[in-house]
Amino acid sequence: MPDDDSKVFLITGASTGIGAATARRAAEAGYRLILAARSEDKLRDLAEELGGDARALAVRCDVTEWDAQQALVQSALDAYGRLDVAFANAGFGGARGFKSATPEEWREMVLTNVLGAALTIRAAYDALVEAKGHLLLTSSVAGRRALPGSFYSVTKHAVTAMGEAARQEFNDTGVRVTLIEPGMVDTPFFDKPPKMRALEADDIARAVLFAVQQPPHVDVNELLIRPTAQPG
Repeated sequence: MPDDDSKVFLITGASTGIGAATARRAAEAGYRLILAARSEDKLRDLAEELGGDARALAVRCDVTEWDAQQALVQSALDAYGRLDVAFANAGFGGARGFKSATPEEWREMVLTNVLGAALTIRAAYDALVEAKGHLLLTSSVAGRRALPGSFYSVTKHAVTAMGEAARQEFNDTGVRVTLIEPGMVDTPFFDKPPKMRALEADDIARAVLFAVQQPPHVDVNELLIRPTAQPG
């Protein structure tokens, strides 16, 4: 059974890729986990791998729905009595070109990548303040520089701005805020494996844990992580 003092780490988009890798690293570090995604089967398997309900709770969540986000945070409080880290990681990309993806795909991308992250902040807000916890958001290298025809880049610029807006609002509450900005990562995010030696999901997970495990007075606001071979 977990120690009652074990901190609690919530991750959206936890079923695969960076979310799943971060869950494994956080479990190794002693956190109890709230794992959220739309894909229940993979989520349940991961929760079982990491110790079952005593250590890891799988919660199906559509991050675009406010009621679902509220229920997600309440699940953490009901199961474990606290919430120390919230990682707004859910998101997806699409084809470049303003005539490539459909308007419906753009709408879903905005709802997931931008509104979903904002709803995670809102839902977790009070619990994070109470715990003097840590908020993390997955942005991207594409959220630091515009990519040609990339609507995904547009959404990640919004997430980058959201992270700084949140940092300023949480200032003096004890809550730390970190933007995670990966470059090319070999995850299910991509239909085809990258041609270069890309980062692995675990490379990003280690960066997440680096930020979270700093002393309380240290707030690592941005971590931009590229493969050595990535030119831009």
